Amino acid sequence: MAPATNLGAATPIELMPGGVPGGAPEKKEEKRGEKRAEPPQDARAKKAINDAAAYIRGLAELRGRNAEWAERAVREGVSLSADAALKAKVVDLLATDVADLLQQIDGRKVRLASGEVTLDTAGRSVIRVEQDWRSRLLAVIGDPSVAYILLLLGIYGLIYEFMNPGMLFPGVVGGICLLLAAFALQLMPVNYVGLALIVIGIAMMLAEVFLPSFGSLGIGGIVAFVLGSVMLIDTDLPGYGVSWLLIAPLAGASALLSFAVGGMALRARRRPVLTGSEQLADSEGEALEDIAGEGWARVHGERWRVRSHLPLARGTRIRVTARRGLTLEVEAIDSTTKENDHA
Repeated sequence: MAPATNLGAATPIELMPGGVPGGAPEKKEEKRGEKRAEPPQDARAKKAINDAAAYIRGLAELRGRNAEWAERAVREGVSLSADAALKAKVVDLLATDVADLLQQIDGRKVRLASGEVTLDTAGRSVIRVEQDWRSRLLAVIGDPSVAYILLLLGIYGLIYEFMNPGMLFPGVVGGICLLLAAFALQLMPVNYVGLALIVIGIAMMLAEVFLPSFGSLGIGGIVAFVLGSVMLIDTDLPGYGVSWLLIAPLAGASALLSFAVGGMALRARRRPVLTGSEQLADSEGEALEDIAGEGWARVHGERWRVRSHLPLARGTRIRVTARRGLTLEVEAIDSTTKENDHA
């Protein structure tokens, strides 16, 4: 140990929301002279404590340390200062730094699985091995928040590629991000119900664009997306998981994108048809010749074969009433207007 450090307090506890040890009863006032009762332990807590106590006792006996105190550190949570630990034979020596440690352990005999060896550490140089780029990269990818972002980028990238076949770039980026997210998530305690809720939520928000659900699919998708994001990392470790500071903006951006695209699609549906045969109805044109039954006219800058129930003079303004194959049925605008005025 190093000077001014402490050792012990090895009792395993489970932190509940708010940082309260699991199973801890509410405090009650004690009467004077009444013996303080030990808090009850459930089967899971007893199992964890007994397992940890047996493990630390085995290590202490293997290394010739104070096994009794090691077990007390687990069961009672006791601690020792560095000097007290040395006197109680809990540790072998005190060292101020690495150089002092190497000097003190020189010549010490250590029992290994292969046999007993003698350490030769006096005057040895210390070589520090830093993480290489691969380890640093994997550490970044293994962060829950980064894995969460990669997962969403992968899903949205593939969806965009399927909706726009042939663009390639979204599909390539989405596939790579999805594989990186799968690598990161397999290292974490993932709740697959949460993962399924995220996928379903995104699917429902996208379905809102194509189905007239009046917002029900979009709202349901947002709720499923948020719940899945919260449940994605299944662990009791405080601070290990996807932060609300990341969930809220991504959920808001997804919802905004869903409703924005849905609004644009709705406006596009309400626009009049600008192309195709449907657009020809009510279009105006001009007769290119005298027409008695059938003839030629110009509509939208194109020559069309037209049919009229009334004779039409050359240059008469006409309106398309219907289309029959490659022939348009037309009527004179002037005559139609006069008939409407007479009516």
